[in-house]
Amino acid sequence: MDTNIVNPADVFPTRHWQKLDDGRVECQICPRFCKLHEKQRGLCFVRGNVDGAVVLLSYGRSSGFCIDPIEKKPLNHFLPGTPVLSFGTAGCNLACKFCQNWDISKSREMDRLMDQASPEAIANAALDTGCRSVAYTYNDPVIFHEYAIDTAKACRELGIKSVAVSAGYQCAEPRVEFYRHMDAANIDLKAFTEDFYHRLCGGQLQAVLETLEYIKHETTVWLEITTLLIPGENDSEAELDSLTQWVFEKLGTEVPLHFSAFHPDWKMLNTIGTPPSTLMKARQIALKNGIRYVYVGNVHNKDGSSTFCHQCGQLLIGRDWYQLSEWNLTDDGSCTQCGAKCAGLIESKPGFWGARRQPVRVGRI
Repeated sequence: MDTNIVNPADVFPTRHWQKLDDGRVECQICPRFCKLHEKQRGLCFVRGNVDGAVVLLSYGRSSGFCIDPIEKKPLNHFLPGTPVLSFGTAGCNLACKFCQNWDISKSREMDRLMDQASPEAIANAALDTGCRSVAYTYNDPVIFHEYAIDTAKACRELGIKSVAVSAGYQCAEPRVEFYRHMDAANIDLKAFTEDFYHRLCGGQLQAVLETLEYIKHETTVWLEITTLLIPGENDSEAELDSLTQWVFEKLGTEVPLHFSAFHPDWKMLNTIGTPPSTLMKARQIALKNGIRYVYVGNVHNKDGSSTFCHQCGQLLIGRDWYQLSEWNLTDDGSCTQCGAKCAGLIESKPGFWGARRQPVRVGRI
């Protein structure tokens, strides 16, 4: 835990913490329960102890803003083809050795957070640029809980939806508060063993499973799941079978699964990248176990990126990387061939943002 809080005046109060008998404070935003002395930061680096209270040190500060296709989050059943204004802060409450965004999530340099914007400025920027939603992404919004919620509130007032891209490592009380303000989420289910979470992430699988069940059964948030397949770590047929059976039994048939390819990064530079055959094997196992919508990511595979009707097999939404092609859905989101409903928030016509990635500047606080 870091003790270098250089500017204690630039802080934002939080609620999810308690004082301990030994004079420290315990952060209760996630299952790490960091216990902090004065001027000490938690593992996430953006929540720390200032004057005997846990505060957020990154409120209103971002590592950058960019307009992405919604499919990049990845969300394939939530306003397909539309643009989403994406941003994150710095730090993370997990310690994944394979992190693909390590330059942001592992950053200990608050100076990286050069872009400053109020929640209202972000909501207005989304409206002005034609974005249908704002995504809290790049690093985990669990750790900038208050900033994400305030932004989501400002977005909702303008008819802009909110998307959480998270590892789901969150305590129960803040989880309820957080998802009250979200419209969609993609949760990283990083593996299906406690050993993997302990050894490679510094976390616990059970907490993530609880988040998934909560979102699916206790909220109206649209949910999709991503698993990054790492050769020799979480890609065995037995584990994939267990993971997809759990999704089927606990979450149902309609929660889309995304299996993404790993590339060597951060502290796993000597691990090989994921062969495309592994992704397709995972997809086949999930389909066999009853999951209706299964995708592969980080590789070019049109069939593995496209949406097919679960009833008759017709191609419903064609995707070439993030570019939409075919669209065989009626105005109410049903298959034009058999009439079966496609799950998700799907409008009568697709968006036309395409595969563009457009950095933007958002008004300063």
